[in-house]
Amino acid sequence: MTEQTARWTEATVHPDMWADPDDDPRHTGDPGPEGELATLQDFLTNYRLTLRMKCDGLTPEQLARRSVPPSTMSLLGLVRHLAEVERDWRNWITDDEPLPKLYGGRDADFDEAVGEQAVVEAAFRDLEREQAALDAALDGHRDLGERVGRNAVSIRELLVHRIEEYARHCGHADLLRERVDGRVGQ
Repeated sequence: MTEQTARWTEATVHPDMWADPDDDPRHTGDPGPEGELATLQDFLTNYRLTLRMKCDGLTPEQLARRSVPPSTMSLLGLVRHLAEVERDWRNWITDDEPLPKLYGGRDADFDEAVGEQAVVEAAFRDLEREQAALDAALDGHRDLGERVGRNAVSIRELLVHRIEEYARHCGHADLLRERVDGRVGQ
C-alpha cells in the first residue's frame, strides 16, 4: 500500500484555487491589455509566473522529484527545459551561428536535474537570463507578421509557440506539484 498525499491549497476564498485572487500576482485587477502583441505578451508573462508559483516553497530535493517511472520529468527539469527552449527560440530569430545547448545532449535538461541547491539556483538563473535575452531580442520586432531568422519564422508564430510551450508545461507542473506535496489549484 502506498502512502496517499493529502491535497491542499492556500486559497481561502476559492478552495480549488492556488491562491486567493487578491494574492495572485497574475491578476492585477486592471483591464486586459490592448492589442494582439500586448495580449500575447501578457499570456506569456502569466504562464511564466505560474511555473514559478508551482515551484515556490519547495526544497531542491522536492523540485528534482520525478513524476512516475520511467519519466524523468520534474519541476526542476521543467525549469531547465524551458531555459533550453528559450535559447533555442533565440536561435530561430537570428542568422548567426546557433548558440550551444545549455545542458548538453538530448534530455540532459531533465536527466541532470538533481536535488542540489547549486543546480536549482543555476537553473533559475539560466531561465531568467534566457527569457530576458529573447525578450530583448524580440523588442525590436513589433510587427507580428514580420519573418525573421534562417527559417523565416513569423514573430506571431514564435510568440504563440512560446505560450503553448509554457501552457503545456504548466499543466505538467500542476501534476508534479500535487505529487510532491498535494498542493492543488489553478
